Amino acid sequence: MKKLDAADKFIKLLEIVEKLRGPDGCPWDKEQTHASLLPYFIEEAYEVMESVDKGDFETFQEELGDILLHVALQSQIASEDSKFNISDSLDTVNEKLVRRHPHVFGDKKADVAFEAKQNWEATKHVEKNRKSRLDGVPLALPALTRAQRLQQKAAYAGFDWDNVDDVWAKLHEEIDELKSAHETGDLENFKEEIGDVLFSVVNLSRFFDIPAEDMLRATNRKFTTRFQKIEEELMAKGKKLEDSTLEEMEEIWEWAKGKV
Repeated sequence: MKKLDAADKFIKLLEIVEKLRGPDGCPWDKEQTHASLLPYFIEEAYEVMESVDKGDFETFQEELGDILLHVALQSQIASEDSKFNISDSLDTVNEKLVRRHPHVFGDKKADVAFEAKQNWEATKHVEKNRKSRLDGVPLALPALTRAQRLQQKAAYAGFDWDNVDDVWAKLHEEIDELKSAHETGDLENFKEEIGDVLFSVVNLSRFFDIPAEDMLRATNRKFTTRFQKIEEELMAKGKKLEDSTLEEMEEIWEWAKGKV
């Protein structure tokens, strides 16, 4: 990587953002606050994820630039309010990366990724003076992502199954409990058991180091594509969904499975 070239371009970004926020800058940029920018930042983060899912590296490159713009803009606002500046943030992350990787910058050992992350979590827990090893997982995370992060944190602390058979057994146990709740007609218990089944599926995903959120997002895309095939095929036949039978739609669905 041409680090000096990248540094020059990052400085140019900071200068552009400073001008946008300056007296002769952009009215929109000047009125933004830390809070007002958050919805746009979340949108940009999801656009990054979408470009990775699609393998669209041209868009991925662009979206990473948009993320950097938000970093520069948020830092500029903080600097104007005399809170901190981008240099402070860089100092913090650089020091943290060295401190939390003693197996790279110190004399600790971590031969596999799990041990490296375990060291990170243990060090972070002490640094933050947290009460619970589950602290620090944002409530605002999507539910599947939050479930997997909670399970990961528990696993790094030693609370985990020994083998995948135990994970499968737990999933089947939760499914049986869900069926029982349905049979008894206890709606509140049924809702609770749905959550338990989902949590167990996430745990199975986590055990194999597969992001459950990413997998469900991929399945959503697959479902959307195949359902749209149903709509297209029926339209080509001059029919509407409402006027078609389930059997007709399932036949097209099975055909679409072989295509997408």
